[in-house]
Amino acid sequence: MIVTLTANPSIDRTVTLTEALHRGAVHRAATVNSHPGGKGVNVSRVIAAAGRATVAVLPGNTGDPLLRQLGDAGIAYRAVPIPGTARTNLTIAETDGTTTKINEPGPPLTTACTAALAETLDGLAAAASWVVLSGSLPPGVPTDWYVALLRRLRGIPVAIDASDAPLRAVAATVGSHPPRLLKPNAEELGQLTGADLAELENPVAAARAAATLVERGVGTVLATLGKAGAVLVTPDGAWYAPAPRVTPRSTVGAGDSALAGYLLADSDGAEPTERLRHAVAYGSAAAALPGTGVPGPHDIDLDAVRVTALDALHNS
Repeated sequence: MIVTLTANPSIDRTVTLTEALHRGAVHRAATVNSHPGGKGVNVSRVIAAAGRATVAVLPGNTGDPLLRQLGDAGIAYRAVPIPGTARTNLTIAETDGTTTKINEPGPPLTTACTAALAETLDGLAAAASWVVLSGSLPPGVPTDWYVALLRRLRGIPVAIDASDAPLRAVAATVGSHPPRLLKPNAEELGQLTGADLAELENPVAAARAAATLVERGVGTVLATLGKAGAVLVTPDGAWYAPAPRVTPRSTVGAGDSALAGYLLADSDGAEPTERLRHAVAYGSAAAALPGTGVPGPHDIDLDAVRVTALDALHNS
């Protein structure tokens, strides 16, 4: 079972335009759809679509539209009551795949709410193959909360996909509380290592930056590089997989799908190269779907993903 925590979940509403977005203009929508969202929720949606066991832990109240959507999608969840309802995030998708996101801050969480979320994780962690701590933290939650959860979950495989202050707090303590897996994108990898974002478009440079995190104690780094693909760095090696060509429709949730693909392969006991292959296949498939749709096994094309050892790439 894969357990995900989303402290700042959302209803993701996607408006697909019939033309390019112009500021100040009136636009017509080709389609409008909404899904339960938030990074951990997206991971659980992909895991569930693959027919695997998952539980999404999140704040929410009975009757909240977000929880209704999770129930309608058949996704198991454990919700902790909070004041208010889930935020709504708006994505504007253009015909060429360009996406513009407007994210609400989310309702504040009290100390009692965060304690209840942590206790819920404690109750599920013993049966979990992975616990995923993912996404932004809402108002009222300390920026080092993921570090506190890593302490509580000592001995449990934990994957972290975060950014900004919460991610930097994790990076500052990896020597004593390392996650099993860290999944930054290129921008987040730059935040962690000080590497220039333009340089990180080169997979060798991205792998070198990721390797510094592994040397500091992180078990594995899966760095997603958008349309360039992804690199995977472990203590035993580094690999690169370029993204196959797809017609992008929305990049929202592609990184979450890549993380889910990696975890699905890991749960099957796959080698690092196969885990990376699944990550890139799932991330690319997500980018080809509209809105915040998530891919299932029938959407991915593993044969289109080629994995290269980065030592061989560097020496070629």
